[in-house]
Order: sequence, then structure tokens, then C-alpha cells
Amino acid sequence: MKAVENTSIAERFAEIRGVTMKLIEPLETEDFIIQSHEDVSPAKWHIAHTTWFFERMILKEFKSDYEEFNPAFDFLFNSYYNTIGPYQPRHQRGVLSRPTVNQVIEYRNYVDQQVTNLLAESASETKEEIEALIYMGLQHEQQHQELILMDIKYNFFVNPLFPTYTETEKRPVSKQQESQFVEFEGGLVEIGHDGNGFAFDNESPRHKVWLEPFKLATKPVTNGEFLEFINSGGYEKPEYWLSDGWSIVKEHNWKAPLYWLKDKQQHWQIFTLAGIQDLELDEPVSHISFYEADAFSRWKGKRLPTEAEWEYASQSVAIHGNTLDEGVYHPVASSSDSQSELLSRMFGDVWEWTASAYSPYPGSKPLEGALGEYNAKFMCNQMILRGGSCATPLKHIRETYRNFFPPEKRWQFSGFRLAQDQN
Repeated sequence: MKAVENTSIAERFAEIRGVTMKLIEPLETEDFIIQSHEDVSPAKWHIAHTTWFFERMILKEFKSDYEEFNPAFDFLFNSYYNTIGPYQPRHQRGVLSRPTVNQVIEYRNYVDQQVTNLLAESASETKEEIEALIYMGLQHEQQHQELILMDIKYNFFVNPLFPTYTETEKRPVSKQQESQFVEFEGGLVEIGHDGNGFAFDNESPRHKVWLEPFKLATKPVTNGEFLEFINSGGYEKPEYWLSDGWSIVKEHNWKAPLYWLKDKQQHWQIFTLAGIQDLELDEPVSHISFYEADAFSRWKGKRLPTEAEWEYASQSVAIHGNTLDEGVYHPVASSSDSQSELLSRMFGDVWEWTASAYSPYPGSKPLEGALGEYNAKFMCNQMILRGGSCATPLKHIRETYRNFFPPEKRWQFSGFRLAQDQN
């Protein structure tokens, strides 16, 4: 957990905390407390919880004279840290009309000032540890920046008015070439974080894995390709689905990806943070579950890549793309793919489902104390996604980053690319 930055940690703290406040600028007061599903959290809770993280993990540990803004917030805004104490149940975060939005922002400003003071006052023997924890808190905040956008989108989607979060300029697009497959010989390769710079504990240690020869698609699957699956009756044919996936499809009557709609003329549209738009066939398909990605892959006679295949393939690809920094907040069909890279759009646009279950790497060790609950305790019934999305901050993305969600979840900006064996 080592921080490596060209800017000072204080400057980085102000910058990232500022991004969060910018993301909530388009919201009205009423928008801050909505929780339309147990998977989503109100925007007010996000800005309070990220503040609580700095207060509880850093200020209360290292500032001897620290006075809490409100002791009750330790219960209200703890997320899931059982070693710290009880907390407001996740599905009841939306019942908290108090504290008010203004009070939460006052809390945020108070903690920001206290962190700034701590950085200026910290003794040399604790400075490195404090800065490393602050940097982790900033990585945590960037995760919640993406969650804020994901949750606002879902909360607005269930509103019959289909509100617009913010207007964005659509990028110019051109017809994309069909995806091809790049061959990889495999063999004994290394994946995992090498310890240079920041990484979460679940990304380490770097270790060897054996890969059989494989092929990986040059681009993620598009809306147009997924529409072919729909039109072929893909959601009605159990032979393409894992058993659990087929049960979910029947239970929830899935007929298309989340946020797909039809207008009065039965033309496909899609709900975005910029409102309802016509479905762009060349955009990467997004907001699909692992089960849908897996079923499509079987329908095509292909498969999903393992996370080791994905990471190994991405090691020669520059980290750039359509991320939160672009301000589009939607996957795009861009004509600006680098011609020097065989694989394109590995980073940004959509998180890509892999065929790998979320489990510890050989020799992996969780962090000590409460932060040991950050990742390790979720290593069950989750699948790995890689690459980052249109809502992920660019500086938050790493080729070793292991995102994870239950296989039925669809509200994240999730897509996929195909893989196949060489034989």
C-alpha cells in the first residue's frame, strides 16, 4: 500500500475530493436520498461514507485531540466493517432524511480540513503510514465516484419521467470494423501487482499461471451484435444459459440488457445519464450480467476470457480510453482507436466480465485490522471484471485491478469481449 504520485498527497486529496463534489452538482435536494433498490445507495450516503472513511480510519487513529463531528455518524455511515461496530443496514440507507444534505456537506468540509491539518502536523515517524492510508482512502473515494453515477442512473431510470442527470455532447462516431481475434501462445506467464505503486490487497502477490494458447477479440461486443442474439431468441433458449442464469432470466423476465427500451414505433432506445437516446449499434453493449455475457458467448460458439488471459493480453496495451474524466458517462463508438494496438478499448467504456470467480491469489494476505474486510470477505459468489468503464476515473485504472460483482448484477457499466481456444 505504497503511494507514488508526482503531486503532493494534499493536492491529490483536494483534487479527488473535489471531483466527488462536482459529480453531485447536477442533483436537486430530493435526488440525494432516493434508494430505489437495495443494491444502490443514496448520493447523500456516498458523500458521507467516503468522509467517514477518512475520519474513522485516519483521524480517529492518528489525531490524538480529534473531536468527531457527530458520534452518531459512526453508525450511520459505516458500510460493512463488522470489526468497527454495528451499522445502518444497507437496504435502509434511503430512510435517512436526517442528517440533511447540508449537514453532510458540513461534515465533509470539517473532515477535509482536519485531514489537511493532520498532513501538516504529522510527525515524521507516522507521516508515511498516514499518507499511505489517505491514498487508499482516495482510491476508495474513486470507487464511490463510479458508484454515485451508477446509482443515480438506476434511481432516475425507475422514475417514469426518466430525468436527465446532465447533458453531454455525443462524440462523432464512424462505422466500426468487425472485431477480429488476436492469437496468444500462452505458456507460463505472470500476473498480479508487482508492488510498484498502489494496489489493493486482492491484486497481489504477482504469481505465475499457465495459459493454454488462446485468442481474444480485438473489441468488446457491441449493441448491434447483442441485438442479433436477442432477435435470434437468445433469451428464450435455455441451452445457452447456465442453470442459475436461466432461473434469473425467467424470474425477472429479462428480454434485453438493463436500460434498453422501445419507443412507440418499437425502435430500440437506451436510457443514459443524458436521458433517453436511440440505441447506437456500434457502441459496446453495457449493463449486462455475467449470465447474459456467458449466454451470448455460448450462442456465438466462443467463451469469456479468464482474468489471467485478460490481464496477460492487456500488458502491452496503454491505459487510455473513455473514462469518467471524459465526462460522457456512457460507452461510445469512437473512431479514435489506436492503430498501433492490436487490442483496443481494453480500458474504459465498459468493465469486461471474465470467466473467473473472485478468489485469493496464491499467497494472498488481507490487510491487518478493519481494512482486512475491504476485499477478502467478499471472495465468494462473485465474478471478476476487468478494465474500467466510462464512469471509472482514469487514474484509478490498472491492468491488475480486480473488480468483482455477483453474476446476476447489471447496474454497473459492464460488458465483455469474446475469447476462444486456439485448437
